[in-house]
This record gives sequence, structure tokens and C-alpha cells, in this order.
Amino acid sequence: QLVESGGGLVQTGGSLRLSCAASGRMFNSYTMTWFRQAPGKERDFVAAITWFDGDTYYADSVKGRFSISRETAKNMVFLQMNNLKQDDTAVYYCAAAAVIASRRELPSMYDYWGQGTQVTVSS
Repeated sequence: QLVESGGGLVQTGGSLRLSCAASGRMFNSYTMTWFRQAPGKERDFVAAITWFDGDTYYADSVKGRFSISRETAKNMVFLQMNNLKQDDTAVYYCAAAAVIASRRELPSMYDYWGQGTQVTVSS
């Protein structure tokens, strides 16, 4: 089970930190990923981190602004979001799967999902 928290309303240029708490056993083969979905749009890849060694991957739209991290002792994944833009407004989802690198950006490859947390960036 995955549970996200930390969403909210923030002004353009502001920051938020999202958290994802995972219950149950975490396998070294897992990739933990953040996706987001804006109203009327598809669910898009944001950032991913491999559970075993912490390698990170980002969508071009968030590189240099967002940072994904994990705390293995607590089964937690975080998404630090800085310099937020109105285009970042969406519901953010945490997901987990044993997924190969070439498919990590595809939502259909993920087995476990959180309920989502709303991020709204105002002007």
C-alpha cells in the first residue's frame, strides 16, 4: 500500500515536498515513481528512483527543479518540488513496480499506486 501526503496550494515560484509511505516489504528490484495527472490530460511520468541503489530519473519538464529521494529504513519516497509553475498543477501519484528501465515512464507498467495528492500552483 502506498500513501501520499504533502500536497497543497502554493504560489508560482514556491516549493512543496511530497511524501510517499509504503507499507509491506519493499523489494530491491522495485522502482518508485512519481506521476502526475492534470484535469483532462493523461497521467505523465515525473521522476523515478531505484530502491536498491537510488539511481534517479526525471522528466525534462522538471529537471533542475524537482528532486526525488528515498529513505529505505522508513520505506519512504520523497519529491522535493522547487520553483513551481502553474503547469505543475496536477494530482501527484506515487507508484511502485519491478519495471525495466525502458518502460519506467509508462503508468501501465506499475502494480501499486497511491490515492494521489493534489498540488495547485497559483499565479
